Amino acid sequence: MKLKIIVHEAEEGGYWAEVPAIPGCATQGETFEELLQNLYEAIEGCLSVDLESIEMTDKDKVMEIAV
Repeated sequence: MKLKIIVHEAEEGGYWAEVPAIPGCATQGETFEELLQNLYEAIEGCLSVDLESIEMTDKDKVMEIAV
């Protein structure tokens, strides 16, 4: 999966970024490298799903796909 991000230079130094395809998904970093690392964690957190809150039967399956 490829996502477009918007990287901003923070007024106080460092960077912050947002992921328009995932509302509310944003992060920051003091360096560009730190920002990229934080982006991966932010995106994973925004896309993760708590399976315990979903009602499932024995006939249901949990799968992961790459897009």
